[in-house]
Amino acid sequence: MLDPSSSEEESDGIVEEESKEAMAPQAGSRISPSRTSESSGGLAPSSSRSSARPTSPSPSAASEEKEDLEKLQRDEEERKKKLQLYVFVMRCVAYPFNAKQPTDMARRQQKITKQQLQQTKDRFQAFLNGDTQIVADEAFINAVQSYNEVFLKSDRVAKMVQSGGFSANDFREVFKRHIEKRVRSLPEIDGLSKETVLSSWMAKFDTIYRGDEDPRKAQQRMTASAASELILSKDQLYEMFQNILGIKKFEHQLLYQACQLDNLDEQAAQIRRELDGRLQMADQIARGGKFPKFVSKEMEAMYIEELKSSVNQLMANLESMPVSKGGEFKLQKLKRGHNTSIIDMGQEDENTLSKSDVVLSFTLEVVIMEVQGLKSLAPNRIVYCTMEVEGGEKLQTDQAEASKPTWGTQGDFTTTHPLPAVKVKLFTESTGVLALEDKELGRVVLHPTPNSPKQSELHKMTVTKACPDQDLKIKLAIRMDKPQNMKHCGYLWAFGKNVWKRWKKRFFVLVQVSQYTFAMCSYREKKSEPQELLQLDGYTVDYSDPQPGLDGGRAFFNAVKEGDTVMFASDDEQDRILWVQAMYRATGQSHKPVPPTQVQKLNSKGGASAQMDAPISQFYADRAQKHGMDEFISANPCSFDHASLFEMVQRLTLDHRLNDTFCCLGWFSPGQVFVLDEYCARNGVRGCHRHLCYLRDLLERAESGAIIDPTLLHYSFAFCASHVHGNRPDGLSTVKVDEKERFEDIKERLRVILENHIVNFRYCFPFGRPEGALKATLSLLERVLMKDIVTPVPPEEVKGVIRKCLEQAAQLNYQRIKEYAKIEGKKREMYEHPVFCLASQVMDLTIRQKDQKDPENVGRLVTPAKKLEETIRLAELVIEVLQQNQEHHAEAFAWWTDLMVEHAENFLALYAIDMDAALEIQSPESWDSFPLFQLLNDFLRMDYHLCNGKFHKHLQDLYAPLVVRYVDLMESSIAQSIHKGFDRESWEPVKSLTSNLPNVNLPNVNLQIPKVPNLPVPVAGLSVNLPQMPSFSTPSWMAAIYDSDNGSGTSEDLFWKLDALQTFIRDLHWPEEEFAKHLESRIKLMSSNMIENCVKRTRMAFESKLAKSSKTTDFRISPTLCTMFNVMVDAKDQSAKLCAMEMGQEVKSSPGRFHSQIDELIEESVRDMIQLLVAKFVAILEGVLAKISRYDEGTLFSSFLSFTVKAASKYVDVPKPGMDVADGYVTFVRHSQDMLRDKVNEEVYIERLFDQWYTATMNLLGTWLTERMDQQLHVYQLKILIRITKKKYRDFRLQGVLDSTLNSKMYDTVRNRLTVEEATASVREGGMQGISMKDSDEEDEEDD
Repeated sequence: MLDPSSSEEESDGIVEEESKEAMAPQAGSRISPSRTSESSGGLAPSSSRSSARPTSPSPSAASEEKEDLEKLQRDEEERKKKLQLYVFVMRCVAYPFNAKQPTDMARRQQKITKQQLQQTKDRFQAFLNGDTQIVADEAFINAVQSYNEVFLKSDRVAKMVQSGGFSANDFREVFKRHIEKRVRSLPEIDGLSKETVLSSWMAKFDTIYRGDEDPRKAQQRMTASAASELILSKDQLYEMFQNILGIKKFEHQLLYQACQLDNLDEQAAQIRRELDGRLQMADQIARGGKFPKFVSKEMEAMYIEELKSSVNQLMANLESMPVSKGGEFKLQKLKRGHNTSIIDMGQEDENTLSKSDVVLSFTLEVVIMEVQGLKSLAPNRIVYCTMEVEGGEKLQTDQAEASKPTWGTQGDFTTTHPLPAVKVKLFTESTGVLALEDKELGRVVLHPTPNSPKQSELHKMTVTKACPDQDLKIKLAIRMDKPQNMKHCGYLWAFGKNVWKRWKKRFFVLVQVSQYTFAMCSYREKKSEPQELLQLDGYTVDYSDPQPGLDGGRAFFNAVKEGDTVMFASDDEQDRILWVQAMYRATGQSHKPVPPTQVQKLNSKGGASAQMDAPISQFYADRAQKHGMDEFISANPCSFDHASLFEMVQRLTLDHRLNDTFCCLGWFSPGQVFVLDEYCARNGVRGCHRHLCYLRDLLERAESGAIIDPTLLHYSFAFCASHVHGNRPDGLSTVKVDEKERFEDIKERLRVILENHIVNFRYCFPFGRPEGALKATLSLLERVLMKDIVTPVPPEEVKGVIRKCLEQAAQLNYQRIKEYAKIEGKKREMYEHPVFCLASQVMDLTIRQKDQKDPENVGRLVTPAKKLEETIRLAELVIEVLQQNQEHHAEAFAWWTDLMVEHAENFLALYAIDMDAALEIQSPESWDSFPLFQLLNDFLRMDYHLCNGKFHKHLQDLYAPLVVRYVDLMESSIAQSIHKGFDRESWEPVKSLTSNLPNVNLPNVNLQIPKVPNLPVPVAGLSVNLPQMPSFSTPSWMAAIYDSDNGSGTSEDLFWKLDALQTFIRDLHWPEEEFAKHLESRIKLMSSNMIENCVKRTRMAFESKLAKSSKTTDFRISPTLCTMFNVMVDAKDQSAKLCAMEMGQEVKSSPGRFHSQIDELIEESVRDMIQLLVAKFVAILEGVLAKISRYDEGTLFSSFLSFTVKAASKYVDVPKPGMDVADGYVTFVRHSQDMLRDKVNEEVYIERLFDQWYTATMNLLGTWLTERMDQQLHVYQLKILIRITKKKYRDFRLQGVLDSTLNSKMYDTVRNRLTVEEATASVREGGMQGISMKDSDEEDEEDD
C-alpha cells in the first residue's frame, strides 16, 4: 500500500502505470468501464467486446455473446458493490469511535496442512527406524509407536487436517494425554519422579516433531503471527480488506486520497453528516409510514425511537472522542457517560458558547540566526539579542562579537493570543564605567500567525539614535503551532446581522469546542478572548457571488441559517476554498459546496504549506472522478441497504478467515471483529441480522465439511434467540417478521447438523479435538431444543434425542470399523500371499455372482479358523473404539453416562451378531476361540459400567458350557496319562520341562492362544470321556515353571498340565462369582485327586524297588529312588499351589480341606519311605554284624581262625582280617549319604532320614554289644566295630546331624564298651596296630 503522504508526482505516476495495465487486459479478464471511459457510470465493455469479436450469423454464437455480456455486467456490478463497500470499511478503519480491537480473545494456533502432516509422519517414522540421534528408552519408543499407529496414521486425523481443524498444539496435547496413562503405570524409581519422566518425554516429542528446523526461526514466525493475530495497524487492516474484497492497490490509493482518510477532521465531519442523514431518514420513515414488517403493530413507533436512540448514542460516542489534529492510530476504550438520553442539538440556550469557552493556547518558537549590517561597532565589541512575547517573560541569546553576530538560539513561548506581538532587540555592552545598562542598537516587532512562514527571513530593524548603522537587519524564524482545536485561521472580510455588523477585515479562527460544536471567532491583536464569535450549529456554508456595495475582498462565501446570513470574503480563491471546506466539515451539512470554477493548477501565491491542502485535495477528487471513483466517494451512506452490504462483507471475511493459516474454527480475528463491530454500529446494522447471517454462513461451511466451533454457534444462536423472544440483548425491542422466520429456519438447520455431529462424534471430534467441542455441541443442542429462553427443555426430551443419536452412532461406528477390518485384512493378505489373494478375489467375485442366485453359498469358502481370526481382529478394533470413547469423549457425556453405557452395549450387540455367527461354525472339539473370550472379558471386567452387562452376560452364557466341557476332557485326559505314565515309568530323573528352552518373554495371553494345548478331535467311535492325549511336548511360549531338575517324566507331565490348566482357568477371570468359585473348587479337587494318585503310585513303586534291591554292602542308592523322593517333594510344593483354596473360601466349603488332606498323605508317604529305607540300612548293618559274629568267644570257628593267624604270622605277613568288611560298609554309607544329599531336593527329608538312620544303626550296635556283655570281643571284631563306629560318627557329623543325636546314650554305651575292650586287647595282644577309639590324624590320613 502506498503511503498516503507520498507526493503528487509519485502518486500520479503509479496511477498512470496501473491504468495502462488495466487498459490492456488479457483474454477473459474483467474490463472496468471506469478505466475505458471517463464517464462515471457508463458501461464500456459492450463496445470493447463487440469490436474485438466479429459478428456471427449463428444464433448460438449470438446467445453466447449475450451470456458473456450479461456475465460481464454482473461482474461489473459486483465490482462496483465491493468498491462501495470498501469505501464504507475504509471510513470505519480511519476513524473508529464505537469499537476497539478485543485483546481478550483466545489466541488461535497455526493450522496443520496436509504437507505438514506427511512431514510429521516421516519424522516420527524416522525416529522409529533409528535414523535420528535422539536417545530414548523402550517405554518411550513404544509410546511413540502407538501414537504413530493410532493417531498419526488415522484417517480421521487426515480428514480433520484437510478441514483445517488441527493445530500443532492439538498434536502435542493428544500425545501428552496418550502418555500420561503409560507414565502413571510405570513403577516408581527412587530419585526420579513421574513428572520428570513426563516432561522429559514431552521434550523428546518436541524434538522429533520439530525435526531439523531451527527452533529460533519457528519462534520468530510464531511471535510474528501471534502479533498479527492480536492487534493490527490501520495499514494492515486496509490491506486485509483489500484482499477480502478484491480491491487493487491503485484503487485503494485513489479512494484513500479522495476520501481524505488521513484528515481526521474530514472523517469526523463525514460521521456527523451520516448521523444527520440517519435522523432525517428516521423522520421520513415516520412521516411516510414505510415500516418494515414487525411481529406486532405496536413495534412501529418503537422502531423510530430505536433509530433515533441509536443515532444519539453514536453522537454521544463521537462527542466523547478527544478533539485532536491527528497523529498515530491508537485504539482506546471509549469512555461513555451514564446519561444515554437523546441529545437535542437544536436547543441553543443549552449549547450557547461564551467567550471563555474558546480560549486557545499557542506555542511559539523564536530562533535568532544572525544580524547583518552591523558596521559601526568595533569587531571585538560584545553584542546579544533579547526576545519576548508581549505579556510574557524575556529571554536572551548568548554573547557574540560584533565581527560575527550569529547565534542560532531558540526561545520557546506559550501564549493565548491568536495575534501575539513578538519583540526582538539588539544590545551591545556599554564600555563606560558609570553605565548602568547596556546600549540598545535596534528592535523589531512581529505579529506572527499560524499561517505565517516557518522558515527564517530577514527583517529590517528599527534602529535607535545611538546606532549609526541605519540598514540593520536581523535574520530569524518564528514558528507558531496550531492548537488541536484550531481548524483554520486567517484574515477575512465579514458582515452579519447579529455579529460583525460592519464590513471590515478581521482575523478569524475556526475553533472546535467539541465534536459537535464549532465557532467562528474574530480576534484583535494581543487579546486572548475573541472580540465576537458565531456558533456554527445549524448554519450551511456555500460559495457566493460578489456582493455589490461591499468594498474589500475578492472571493465571497456565506453562512446561512433561518433568519440570519453572514457574508465572508477572502483576498484570493484558494483561501476561500480552504475556508469553505473547513466550515463545511464543521457545520455537518449534507449539501457539499462546489466551487464555481475548478482549480487545475497549484497556486504558489503565499508560500504557506497550509494553503496547499485545498488544491491537492481538489486534485485527488478530480483524479478519482476521472477513474470512476467519484460515485463511490460521494455516495450517501444513508441511501444504501447496509444489511445486505454487511451480509456480503461478513461472508467474504469469513471465507478469508477460514482460508488463512490459523486454525480459527470460524472465529474472526480481533481486527476483523473490530471492523465488523464498527461497521454495524456506524451504519445501523441490527445485531440479530448480523448473527443470523453469521449463523447461516457458519452452517453452510459446516455442512460442506469445515470445522466450526460449537461455542461460536452457541453465542450467536443465544443472541438471536434472546432477541426473537423479546429479551433485548442489544437494547432493541422490535422484532421483524423476517428475523423470526429466518431464526426458525436456522434453528431447524442447526438442530439437524448438531444431531449429525453427535451421530458422527468419533469423526467430527476425533481424539477429543477440538478440545471441549463435543461438550459444547451437547450444550448447544439442549439450548436449541428449548421452546423459549426461559423454560428449560425437559431432561427426558434431551435424553431421548441424544439416545437416538447414540443408537445411530453405534451402527455407524461398527459399520466403519467392520469396513476398516476388511480393508486391513485384504492388505495383509496381499502383502503376505499376493498370488493367493488374487486368486481369492477372483473366487469371491465368482461366489458373489452365484450368491445372487443361491444365497446359501455365502461364506462357503471362508474357513472357521479364518473367520475366527477375523472375529478376534474385529474384537480388538471394538475394544479400541470403546477405549477411545472412554478416554476422549466420556467427559463430554458426563451428564449422560447411562446413555454412553447404552451406546457401548448397542455397539457390542452389533458385534455379538458377527461373533455368534463365527462361533457357530467352529468345531465343537476346537478350543481356539478361548482367546476371544479372554480378550473381551479382560476388557469388560475392568469397565465398571460394562462388567456383567448384557453383552458380558451373553459372552458368559456362550463360553460357560465350553469351559465345563474343556475341564471334563482335560480331567479324563490327565487321569489317563497318569495311569499309563506310571505303568511305563522308568523313574529316571529328567530335567525340567522347559529348562532347555530359550528365555523369551511371555506373550500377551489376551491376544494369543490359551496356555493349555488343544485336545485332539476324537475319532469316530472312541469315547469322548477318555480322549487320547497327545505326546507331551512343551509349548514354545511357555516359561520355565519349576526349579527342580530330578523329577520323573510322569510327575513333571502331571504337574505341568495341572498348573497350565489352573493358569488357564485363572486367566479366564470369570466375572460371575458363583461359577468362578465352582470352577476353582472343581480344579482344586481334580488336582488333589491327581496328586494323591501320583503320591500313592510313587510310594508303591518305591517300596517295590527297595524290596528288589540287595541287602549287602554292595547296595547303592540309585537315582530312581532319589527321583521318587523328589516326586514327593514336588507333590508337596505343587499341592500348596494347586490344591489350596484362596483365603476366605475354605470356611464353608468342604473342598477347603484339599490341601491339608494331601499334605497329610504326602507326609505319611514320606515317613513310610524313610522308614523303609532306614530298615534297608539296618538290614545291611545286620549282615555285617552277622559276619563278625563268627569271631565270638567260645566258638570253634573263632579258635580255629585265631590259631591259624598266629601260626602263619610267624613266617609271613598276614593281612588284617576283617578290614575289607569295615571298608565296604563305610564305602556303602558314604555313597548312600552323597547320593541322597546330591539328588534329593528336600533338606528336611534328608536330615530326618540321616537322624533315623544314625539312631537305628547305633541302637543296633548297642544291642549287639549288649548281647555279648559277658564275652570278651575278638580283636578283629573290636577293630571292625571301632572303625565302623568312628567313621559313622564322623560322617554323620559332617552331614549335619545334630550333636544331641550323635552323642546319644547308646553312642556313649558303645564307645565306652569299645574303649574298655581296646584297653584289654592292648594288654593281651600287645597293641591294636594303630586302630583305636581315640582320634588320630594318622588314621585320618590312612583312611583318606
